[in-house]
Amino acid sequence: MAVTVATKRQMLVFQRNEITEHHIYKRLADSVKNPKNRQILLDISEDERRHAFVWKNLTHREVGPDRLKIWFYYWAGRIFGFTFSIRLMERGEDSTQEAYERLAGIVAGIDSIMKDENEHEAALIGLLDEERLKYMGSVVLGLNDALVELTGSLAGLTLALGNSRLIALTGLIVGFAAALSMGASEYLSTRTEKNSGRDPLKSSLYTGVAYLVTVAVLILPFLTLDRPLFSLALALAAALLIIAVFNFYLSVARDESFRLRFLEMAGVSLGVAAVSFGIGCLVRVWLGIEI
Repeated sequence: MAVTVATKRQMLVFQRNEITEHHIYKRLADSVKNPKNRQILLDISEDERRHAFVWKNLTHREVGPDRLKIWFYYWAGRIFGFTFSIRLMERGEDSTQEAYERLAGIVAGIDSIMKDENEHEAALIGLLDEERLKYMGSVVLGLNDALVELTGSLAGLTLALGNSRLIALTGLIVGFAAALSMGASEYLSTRTEKNSGRDPLKSSLYTGVAYLVTVAVLILPFLTLDRPLFSLALALAAALLIIAVFNFYLSVARDESFRLRFLEMAGVSLGVAAVSFGIGCLVRVWLGIEI
């Protein structure tokens, strides 16, 4: 069957994608210390190089890689972890698989590429073992607790105190104490777990640091502005942004649903904040305190 100009153009796009991903996996492999992970990434890189060679035999053209794409995914891997970078890249391949299927009856040699993409590479990606993902449970614990506890505390304090500086001071004391408590609890909890593969000290640090970073972001509006209600609105908006960014990361790295996790965390945090806001108002009226 004759190959049309449009099909030839599509084949060149596929060829460029494959050679680009070959370079991405190779560069990520060069940046990974763990020998097992490095070898898996090199194996996938070789698969992509072989796929590009198949397309080259069909197009009879030499195609260079997308340098910008290589740069983007390489640095995404260095900053957020190679698992995140790979999962993000693979997410864009659903449409590519559909295009491969459309060409399967037109162009010979596509079946082997599809099989590699669907089976071999997917299996290899499943074998990757990145340390930071082991501690995502600890990060979730610190982040979630800080969001729930501090948004609730700040909402209650805003109505009870009505003074930005006092709210910030109280929030910092509560947040710092809670971060230490959460870190210590996570340390003891991890020590009691058998065969968890996690270091207790690292687990506690991930939990405590996640908590402290969240505290710093939520307290910042009260430290910089002298309008408590507006500062509370900014803190809640910052909480939603943290939830969105973190859940996007998790949804990509762990291949989970973003929408469900985001709605759950946002609902709990804002719900607690609303209840605490009401309690703060009632306490202030009941005790007749004016600050």
